[in-house]
Amino acid sequence: MKMIDQLTQAHRELTDGTRKVVVLRRHYDAEVEDVWQACTDPDRLSRWFMPISGDLRLGGTYQLEGNAGGEILRCEPPSLLKVSWLFGPDPGFSEVEVRLAAKDGGTLFELTHTAEPPEEFWGQFGPGAVGVGWDLALLGLALHLAGGEKVEEASFHLTEEGRAYILGSTQAWGEAHRAAGAPAGHVAATVAATSAFYAPEEGS
Repeated sequence: MKMIDQLTQAHRELTDGTRKVVVLRRHYDAEVEDVWQACTDPDRLSRWFMPISGDLRLGGTYQLEGNAGGEILRCEPPSLLKVSWLFGPDPGFSEVEVRLAAKDGGTLFELTHTAEPPEEFWGQFGPGAVGVGWDLALLGLALHLAGGEKVEEASFHLTEEGRAYILGSTQAWGEAHRAAGAPAGHVAATVAATSAFYAPEEGS
C-alpha cells in the first residue's frame, strides 16, 4: 500500500463558524463489524491509534494515553460512536463522532470533529491543526485493516513517504479552508505553520 495514495481516498470538509466542524469521509475495504471493532476494542485501538483506558461503555469515560479524554456520549454498534474530546487544562467544547455504513462491499467511514478552539490558535493553524492528526489516524486504520504496521508519528515526518503524506495533508486542509471562505493569504500562512509543526525540517 502506498501511503500517499491513502491521502487521496479521503474527502475533507470544513464549516467555519463559532464552532469549527471538520469532516473526513472515506471508504475502507473491510466489513462494518471489523471497522467498528478496530475503533472500539482497546487492544485493537492500541495497535493503530493509541492505548486507551477507562470505563468504556455508554455514559462512561475514556482516556487516550498522552492525549484526549472525555465521556462516551453515544454508542450504537456497529454504526455510531460519539464522545467528548477534551485535551489540555481549558479545552472548551469539543466532540468527535464516527459513523460507519456498509457500502460497495466495504465500509463508508465518516469522522466529524466539532470544537470551539481559541481564536489565536485557529488563526495560526486553521483546520490542519486537528485535520492532519486525523489524516494520520485514518492512515493508521487503513494500515491496520490491511494487516500492516502502526505509523510511528514521532518519526514519521523523518521518512520521505511520511513527510510527503503530512505535507499533502496540510495542503488538502488548506484547500478545505479556502473552500469554506478563508482568504488565500491566510490559508497559505496556516498551511505553512501546520507544516512546520507536523513536519519540521531536520535540525530545526
